[in-house]
Amino acid sequence: MRTTTLITQILLIVGGLNWLLVGLFEWDLVAALFGGQTAALSKIVYILVGLCAIWQLIKIPSLYEDRASSHVSTTGSTRPTDRT
Repeated sequence: MRTTTLITQILLIVGGLNWLLVGLFEWDLVAALFGGQTAALSKIVYILVGLCAIWQLIKIPSLYEDRASSHVSTTGSTRPTDRT
């Protein structure tokens, strides 16, 4: 699961940088590398980036659950510990 999350994050970064280039310079790196926006390889990259975004959206609730559970005390005590 961690490998999938890492791969999706990397592809989202690539997609974000591509959109930065489109916004700043009107230059689509993916299209330039793979033969235009309508080329099969370009479409595959665009689809993969979109699927990665969906994967990351699905993962958002679990991020909050992990953080909430990490703040739960495992000692059974509700009193704060004295750290001097």
